[in-house]
Amino acid sequence: MVTMKWKIGDVEIDNQVVLAPMAGICDSAFRRIVKSMGCGLIETEMVSTRAIMHLNNKTQEMLMMREYERPIAQQIFGSDTESFKIASQYIEENMKPDIIDINMGCPVTKVAVKSKAGSALLKDPKKAFEIVESVVNTVNIPVTVKIRSGWDENNAVEIAKTVEEAGASAIAVHPRTRHDRYDVKADWSIIRDVKDKLSIPVIGNGDIRSCYDAKRMIDETGCDAIMIGRGVMGNPWIIKQCVEYLDYEKEPERVSSKEKLAMFKRHSELIKEDSDNPKIIAHKLRTNAAYYMKNLHGSVEIKKKIFQTDTEEELFDLLDNYVETLRY
Repeated sequence: MVTMKWKIGDVEIDNQVVLAPMAGICDSAFRRIVKSMGCGLIETEMVSTRAIMHLNNKTQEMLMMREYERPIAQQIFGSDTESFKIASQYIEENMKPDIIDINMGCPVTKVAVKSKAGSALLKDPKKAFEIVESVVNTVNIPVTVKIRSGWDENNAVEIAKTVEEAGASAIAVHPRTRHDRYDVKADWSIIRDVKDKLSIPVIGNGDIRSCYDAKRMIDETGCDAIMIGRGVMGNPWIIKQCVEYLDYEKEPERVSSKEKLAMFKRHSELIKEDSDNPKIIAHKLRTNAAYYMKNLHGSVEIKKKIFQTDTEEELFDLLDNYVETLRY
């Protein structure tokens, strides 16, 4: 069985696997690793529309993307139509992504409560409509929206229909409310309800930890694609496994500790390509090293030692010695 290609607007996507936009994670180095695993659509970490209006070096670095990452969606968040117009126009003209994605799902207090952005927009369908419509009328590329199922109660269908009417070309649904955060099981029936009511593509997100979960979500909800977030951290192979299982029913292969270490070293080189700030590089190397070693024998102890290293050489020596002690 081979999955047909699908489209968001006029953007053709090769398979049903989408990388979720994760704040502080989805930089260009991470995205290129994920793309090398065959991911159909890449999403960036979210960037504030206000930050884009007042560009500094950090914001410019966050917006950086490479041709290899296409098709790619730049995610933005904010709370007013004017900043969305200015930010989306700047992104289209300067970064040239294939898609602009609007965040209406972030549950973090700093975003949702203090800035009245992210999942706070789920409380105000009229405002959500105005924001989506303003971006759709500003840019010439498809506009998508990522939502949660609601603020404290499920209103996913209402919001989804609203953003579709405003001109969105697709929607991603994470079936937990803002109140739920990540503490309850994702209710996939909400994705199915949204899919049943919309004509635009629906992407399902939440609790996909294996290729079997990906297949089950598509079967149970009828969604057009699945979006994976936290499950990819330190485990980019899940992308390849999902693509191959959905397209060819190929069973996943076990990933060895040596393969994980090799991938981390490759990831490290990409991190160093993208930044010349020693503090940022050191932080990203240690953080990603901990993710790649996760779930290996003795990983809790090695994680502590990872964050005690002072140099890249010390970090690599630690990991080389650690992996040599493992059987697989």
